[in-house]
Amino acid sequence: MSNRKRKPIVAIVGRPNVGKSTLFNALAGEKIAIVKDTPGITRDRIYVDVSWLDHNFTLIDTGGIEPDSNDIILKQMRDQAQIAIDTADVILFMVDVKQGLVDSDSKVCDMLRRSKKPVLLVVNKVDDFNKYMADVYEFYNLGIGEPYPISSVNKLGFGDLLDEVVKYFGDLDDSDSEDERIKVAVIGKPNVGKSSLINKILGEKRLIVSDIAGTTRDAVDTDVKYNGKEYVFIDTAGMRRKNKINEDLEHYMIIRSVGAVERADVVIIMIDAKEGVTEQDAKIAGIAHDNGKAVIIAVNKWDAVEKDDKTIYRFTEDVRKVLSFMPYAEILFISAETGQRIPKLFEAIDAVYENHSMRVGTGVLNEIMSRAVSMQQPPTDKGKRLKLFYITQASVKPPTFVIFVNDKELMHFSYTRYIENQIREAFGFRGTPLKFIIRERKDDSNK
Repeated sequence: MSNRKRKPIVAIVGRPNVGKSTLFNALAGEKIAIVKDTPGITRDRIYVDVSWLDHNFTLIDTGGIEPDSNDIILKQMRDQAQIAIDTADVILFMVDVKQGLVDSDSKVCDMLRRSKKPVLLVVNKVDDFNKYMADVYEFYNLGIGEPYPISSVNKLGFGDLLDEVVKYFGDLDDSDSEDERIKVAVIGKPNVGKSSLINKILGEKRLIVSDIAGTTRDAVDTDVKYNGKEYVFIDTAGMRRKNKINEDLEHYMIIRSVGAVERADVVIIMIDAKEGVTEQDAKIAGIAHDNGKAVIIAVNKWDAVEKDDKTIYRFTEDVRKVLSFMPYAEILFISAETGQRIPKLFEAIDAVYENHSMRVGTGVLNEIMSRAVSMQQPPTDKGKRLKLFYITQASVKPPTFVIFVNDKELMHFSYTRYIENQIREAFGFRGTPLKFIIRERKDDSNK
């Protein structure tokens, strides 16, 4: 059984220019520059993994408000607050000590208070605690408890704030980990057919459906029984509340997907066969990749495409090119409308889930590694050769391997990739990413 706790989600909400992004970037620290493999992350980051003490959580910036007229700002802030309420475990509501209390702050505050989610009031731009404390106290009037003074720019007050944030994580009863059923999230661009797929699956005669409002979120989880086996399909939160928020806002859609992916074992990324695979698909797929989930790419509306004998081959090549960071993903061509290949989809869900949870014995791994090393000598640098001593599998979901070497600097990305390919050749691992941790161990032999 997996004892992996679900990573909590913390969202920042607030008016334009109160400093949400500055806080986001400060907490994200140096991590950002490292992500080179996944498209779309560096350009417009919306979420990032943060660790504080021994807690890890995902921070989302609900941003995306264009300062315009006051009515529009209030409407957009409400939309943002709704997204935060739908997906976050803890909400940071940010205000600006220099602008003081603003009418739209109070209105959004009412929404947040009613949500029954933990909300922490963050008062930003307090560059000098002595000077501004009287102004900070004014925010008690919002009625959501104690204001936490911080300065995003100078990184002041973060400790107290984060200590308070992580206190709420203990209350997350992780009902998910008790549940042995495979959890499937269906993500993709608006109108790609996510709802149609779930409805088609539910429409099958042998499916018994009950809608239980998700315990952890306001997403609605759908229980699905297929060929005698039970699954949980995680609705990308709010799929049933189409009209509430303008669905075209890519920003919102990505935040929703982060929430769903976080809880899933298997992620189905839907692509529209008529539109082809796009940069936006890559951005959405990146969420599943960053979270190390098992992945199936379902090319939908395949029935509506003119075909010759090369069509599948060409489309597969396009998908592999645009989603080059996930060569391990399974690709299926389906039609949610007609139900074409839905049985295949369930076979694929079972298979990639099994690979995602697969353990390989240490003996076998070390045999594969020695063989790989003898076939392709490890790289040298300034006369020093990389030595690989030992490999072992540390965890599953995704399968994570630790390799002990004499010098981490010598273990180039390309050699790790080579070892990964050898392991994949032996065990398949289709549909799941593999993670490698490189550790240094002093060379015992005095060669």
